[in-house]
Order: sequence, then structure tokens, then C-alpha cells
Amino acid sequence: MTVGILLVTHPGIGTALVEVSTRLLRQLPLKTEAFELGFDDDPDTALPLASAALRRVDGGDGVLILTDLYGASPSNLASKLARLGTPARRVASLNLPMLLRVMNYAELPLDELPAIAAAGARNGAIVDDA
Repeated sequence: MTVGILLVTHPGIGTALVEVSTRLLRQLPLKTEAFELGFDDDPDTALPLASAALRRVDGGDGVLILTDLYGASPSNLASKLARLGTPARRVASLNLPMLLRVMNYAELPLDELPAIAAAGARNGAIVDDA
């Protein structure tokens, strides 16, 4: 059994990050899916579809939900998903270093992955004075 990864993002972000991660790693070690909430989509109407995506990636050990912008509609939808019954944790400020770091620690349990994800995001932000 493994943790699943669900990206809940604005349009174009989640799918692109999954595609790039797959290209870089050749195969993702965790079941991963992107659910993109359109700008004009009603989050309450999208909840059943997002819930289905959550269930698809759940490998039996829960789901790490990664979202792009805290407080925005996708993040609020992710918050609702995290309370539906499937064990889930949510981390905002999704970026490529975050996702890749999570994939490199695929053996960790759900409770440890949020800190790994946050560290990936922080450590991936570099100020280059060159």
C-alpha cells in the first residue's frame, strides 16, 4: 500500500507539473493525478469529481493533496476533500521542486510527507546573484 498524490490547481498547472515530473523521473513512484478547477467552475459542483480523483489515487495509505495557491478556490476545494473521510493531508504553494521531492520520498507515510513537500518548495527557491 502507498500514499497517493492529488494535485488540485488552477487550469494548466497540475497537468503540466505531472507531465514534467513524469518526463524527468520516467515513471512516478506514487499514483498521481491532477484535478484542475476552472476559473468559472463552481467548487461545490466540482467536489464529486474531485472526490472521485482522490479515491482513484488512494493506494490504501491516504492521499497527499498538493494545491497551488492557499486561499484560492482550488485550495478551498482541497480543504473540503481532506475532510471527506479518506485520510488526507494538504500542502499549498505547489511547485515542481515540491512534487519531485515528494516522489523521491515515496516510501514515507502520509504524516511525514507534508514536511517533505514543504522542504522541497523552500529548498527549491534559490536567489542567484549572478
